[in-house]
Amino acid sequence: MEKLLLKEILNHSKKYIKMKFFKIIFLVSVFLSFSAVSQDTQLNSYSFGEGFNFDNENGSTLKLQGYIQTSFESKSFSNGTTETANRFRMRRLRLRLSGNSSNQRFGYRFQVDLAGANEVDLAGNNYLLDAFVSYAITNRIKATFGQRSTQTDNRELFMNSNSLQLIERSRLTSAFASIREFGLFLEGRFKTGNGSQLKPYFVLTNGDGANVFSGDKGGLKVGGRLDFLPFGLFTNFGQFRQADVVRERTPKLVIGAHFSQNNGMSSRRGRESGAILYLDENDNESLPDYTKYGADFLFKYKGFSALGEYIKSKASVPEDITQRVRNDGSTSSSFTVNGMQDVDSYVKGRMMLGEAYNFQMGYLFRNGISIDGRYTHLVADENSFLNNATFYNRPNYYTIGVSKYLSRNYGAKIQASYTHVDGKLGINDLQGNAITGNENLLRIMLTVSF
Repeated sequence: MEKLLLKEILNHSKKYIKMKFFKIIFLVSVFLSFSAVSQDTQLNSYSFGEGFNFDNENGSTLKLQGYIQTSFESKSFSNGTTETANRFRMRRLRLRLSGNSSNQRFGYRFQVDLAGANEVDLAGNNYLLDAFVSYAITNRIKATFGQRSTQTDNRELFMNSNSLQLIERSRLTSAFASIREFGLFLEGRFKTGNGSQLKPYFVLTNGDGANVFSGDKGGLKVGGRLDFLPFGLFTNFGQFRQADVVRERTPKLVIGAHFSQNNGMSSRRGRESGAILYLDENDNESLPDYTKYGADFLFKYKGFSALGEYIKSKASVPEDITQRVRNDGSTSSSFTVNGMQDVDSYVKGRMMLGEAYNFQMGYLFRNGISIDGRYTHLVADENSFLNNATFYNRPNYYTIGVSKYLSRNYGAKIQASYTHVDGKLGINDLQGNAITGNENLLRIMLTVSF
């Protein structure tokens, strides 16, 4: 009892220290930024929705951006009588500082989310989002070191949250994306003739997700991506934004493929270090490897946009696993699956294994109204956490949405969406009760950027 009490106190202490640490870092950054503004730094430009741009006499630059998203969500289940759960909340409250030093080859970014919510709408205190420095090795090759979104995720993950066509990211993203990681990121940009561009990426990270304060578990994650833009670059960073607000005058297309290998993973998909641990007979950690690959594209032209994504994952389980670590730190040698001892099936059953497709498109009219739709399809492996009836086990997601852009860019907009979730495989409500029917989601969100 005393050990459990002590552990609970330590856990609360760690959370308190993390919160204080992030707040201190944020306040120091803001102080330094405004100190810079007061010392030979002048406001160069401001555009609603795009942020403040400052220039210094020594050649350094600073950009301050941010946005607020408030939301309402209503979730209902069909189970004879309709059960409904509603919630209002601050979905995102983000501030970003970025820029370059007087030596323009050096850049940086620092971004926090004071709402503390996870990018894919799960519980979590991810106050620190981005914290990295970059160096332009040549005019075409750049290296980045620190924490950021990884190019080995699906394309939707490195698009700004305030530029999404629909209110939330797709279920493909929430099922398979690691979201942010800490490590080394290399990217290149090469002209390939007739205005086309080739963009290769190489990624080497800890493979444990964001904000790892305890010791990293397992080995490193290595991966890469290759993007091809046959018609040249998008306007105003449109490759990293969903809706075609700028109304591309000529067709723009990017197609890409990605691959990653996480050597020794201690979570479901590589987001939380130490969440799931296994040991061999000598009490040494023995962790499964996680492989993920996929392909995607983004197309834009005169207000129309389309995004398509495919992703597949698989795992390799070590043969020397003899124990699993419970949440309370104790161990067990039981790996029972369907009444039989099966280590391989048990380990894979706790991981996100399978494949998924996501396709969405929309059209933004000149009056600022956008009509959008999305279809997401998940296919779980026989042994996979995707079969969990409370959180997943839902093969089809159908979403329609309407947005009103209140400015000519991403400065302000109000959005509404409806999602019908297929529950034919058997699902549970949030309390774990079986539902004989489907799930419905109604969402409304207001976004204001500066």
